[in-house]
Amino acid sequence: MDDQIKQIAERLIGLRDALDIDIKDMAETCGVTEEIYKGYESGNIDIPVSTLHQISIKYGVDLSALMFGDEPRMNSYFLTRKGKGAAVERTKAYKYQSLAAGFMNRKADPFIVTVEPTTETQSIHLNTHPGQEFNLVLEGRVMLQIGTKELILEEGDSIYFDANRPHGMKALDGKSVKFLAIII
Repeated sequence: MDDQIKQIAERLIGLRDALDIDIKDMAETCGVTEEIYKGYESGNIDIPVSTLHQISIKYGVDLSALMFGDEPRMNSYFLTRKGKGAAVERTKAYKYQSLAAGFMNRKADPFIVTVEPTTETQSIHLNTHPGQEFNLVLEGRVMLQIGTKELILEEGDSIYFDANRPHGMKALDGKSVKFLAIII
C-alpha cells in the first residue's frame, strides 16, 4: 500500500511540474491546506480518490493516469474481466478496482470498492468531491453517512447522491463489503 501511495505522490509532483502549478493552487483545487497537500506529495498522507478525481477534472488528466500511471488507450470499448481491473489499495480499510481504466475520455469512473471492517469505535472518514456518485452494494452490509444522515445499505441496495456533501462508509457485521461505485 505505501509504495502505491508514494507512486501516486510522485505522479502528482510530475503533474504539477509539467503544468507549472504551484502548491497553493493545487491545495485550493483539492480543498485542503497547503500543509495537507504537501503531505500528499510526500507520500506520507493517503490521497483520497475523490481528491484525485478533482485534480483530474481541473487539469484534464485521466484519473487512471494519476492512480495507476497508465494512460487509457481504448476509445470504442474496454473490457474488464472479473477480478482483473487495475487495483490499488488506498488504505487498509478500502481497496479500489477500476473497471474502465483503459477507456479514454470517460464520462464516469466506475470502481469495485471493498471496505474492510473496522472497530466499532473507529469514526468514519468523510470526504467530498465535485459531481455525483452511485453506489450498488454487491456483498455485505454497510453504513453510509451523507452529511449527518446514516443509512444502512444491504446487498442489492443502491444509492445515488450529491458527492459535494460530506460522505463516508463503514462495513457492518464484522465482514467486508463490496460495492460498485460510479463517480460522475
